[in-house]
Amino acid sequence: MMQDVLDPLKNPVTWAAPFFVLTILVELAALRWLDHDDNVTGYALKDARASISMGVVSLVFLTLFKVVSFVGFVAVYAYVAPFHLPTDTWWYWVLVVLGVDLGYYWHHRFSHRVRIAWAGHQAHHSSEFMNFGTALRQKWNPWFEFFFWLPLPLLGFAPWTLYVAFGLNLVYQFYVHTELVEKLPRPVELVMNTPSHHRVHHGSDPEYLDKNYGGILIVWDRLFGTFAEEHRRPRYGLTTKVETFNLLELQYGHYREIWADLRGARTWRERWGYVAGPPGWTPERGTPTPAERAAQP
Repeated sequence: MMQDVLDPLKNPVTWAAPFFVLTILVELAALRWLDHDDNVTGYALKDARASISMGVVSLVFLTLFKVVSFVGFVAVYAYVAPFHLPTDTWWYWVLVVLGVDLGYYWHHRFSHRVRIAWAGHQAHHSSEFMNFGTALRQKWNPWFEFFFWLPLPLLGFAPWTLYVAFGLNLVYQFYVHTELVEKLPRPVELVMNTPSHHRVHHGSDPEYLDKNYGGILIVWDRLFGTFAEEHRRPRYGLTTKVETFNLLELQYGHYREIWADLRGARTWRERWGYVAGPPGWTPERGTPTPAERAAQP
């Protein structure tokens, strides 16, 4: 079973990769030769190179995640799950795709609202460009995803099918990273994640922060109160401008910032806040300590 999970020919992303390249080329051609709104970010060589490099390296970390998580999922599926669902029915695949998408929503939301998880996810949002190349700017730290998928093998979903469903989820999400597709027909916008919805998600504007976490479906955001409509073109990137294309800095720089905050923390409550609080959390300090009073002019 492990061989099937790691077999690249059984991964939807492998089959989609040539179409990713083709889509990027088509987008580049459209930006160059077709009439379009000038208010688009387009491509920049250094930015695109960083995004593509992150995507290539992320395949290594994703493979490690598969190996580690598969063992846990199989143990739960084999020894704890009260029943096993049949994988040879059409409704099974509908349910597993929905289940993985719901798990993705909550993991994605967690990654934006808990700082230690945001430290790994923020690399994907570090580009100030919105194009198909940005879709490849993947994180190298997928470890928290395990906990959000864990209920699925417990409910009888075969572990190998989770990776197939997640591969389909990733393929779908690639195509929502563009500014060249405007709003789609209303019924589609109501149910599905679309380029318009995902542009909001990548926006650093106050009204767009922490919105539209859905992978395939936007229904989850509508149900759980995290949906926002695109009313104007977002400003992309992080709230603090990133001044580097160094991959290690983009992927791990925020962990260094957390460590610096922890070293300056005075209480365990502050340490917990810096790790598990939302990004940007700061303690509400009242009376200064004796050392702080001594340091004051």
